[in-house]
Amino acid sequence: MTKEKGTTSDIFKSKALVYFVELTKNLSYTRTAQLLGITQPALTQQIKKIERVLGTPLFYSVGKKIQLTDAGNSLLKATTDIFQMINTAKNEIQHSTTATSGKISIGVLASMEGAVIEQFVEHHFNQVPEVQVDVYLLTRRDIWERLENNKIDVAIMYLPDENIKNWKPYKIKKIMDDDMVFIHSNEDFAGKKKVKLKDTVDVDHKWVGYVQSYYLNELIKTSYTNELLDIPQAVARFSSPYQILKFANDNDAYTALPTSFVAVNEEKINGYQSKFEPNISTEMAFVYRTDKERIPRIKNFFDIWDEYIKEKDYLTRLKDIKPL
Repeated sequence: MTKEKGTTSDIFKSKALVYFVELTKNLSYTRTAQLLGITQPALTQQIKKIERVLGTPLFYSVGKKIQLTDAGNSLLKATTDIFQMINTAKNEIQHSTTATSGKISIGVLASMEGAVIEQFVEHHFNQVPEVQVDVYLLTRRDIWERLENNKIDVAIMYLPDENIKNWKPYKIKKIMDDDMVFIHSNEDFAGKKKVKLKDTVDVDHKWVGYVQSYYLNELIKTSYTNELLDIPQAVARFSSPYQILKFANDNDAYTALPTSFVAVNEEKINGYQSKFEPNISTEMAFVYRTDKERIPRIKNFFDIWDEYIKEKDYLTRLKDIKPL
């Protein structure tokens, strides 16, 4: 018997609903296709596929923008419920496992200093060798996509994150406050523990910083904007703090790097170090779905972490690390 094309079962077996949900977040075919890593025609085809099965449009256009129709809103609610049911079922299955077996998936923000996390994974392995720990370096968007879709158990990232509108399903476990450190070669600031933010906006000194889309770049921009100051114009931008530091060292450029990175790489810094005034700070934290801590191996993971940090705090462990 020939299978009918475009059936409801076809949709639920494809990525169409995932694409649909992503499109509802961005309300832009171009932006959504870029984030999904597919072509815009491929995205449009998947949405049209759902619309053909349902027999009604899911979006309508307002100028250059799109909005959800009533049918689109109904499908979004149903899809959200379906994904939640799948996540709940997966977690209930995981709850029945022991604390000493299984797998834990962790997503770490790629721009974050992760040396202590790497050491802890080794420590955790020595405690419970039968539990596999997978660590992924991810962008902010990848972290949240994987958290929402239950593809990772725990995220390690910077907070606050204004991109997240609904924190209700998540718990936060603080790791440390990560203050930004002003790196410079200005003799006028030599020996100063703090440098006023307004004094770092100097046309005679070039800046190097993070790429535009990175959290720490947005944090720095917001801090200058809040003080009604011009945002420092970087002559170069990099995704890695190691690249930023090398450029700053080689070109006597101003930059701002997190304390967590500076603590590990103190010997590599040629310039002076000062805190900003007012302080620019963020919080490094674990983020995970509330029901995850009911899974024995994940609860045990955090118990082992608590003992590990109680023995020696995070910043001290960072300072003890010898850079490669």
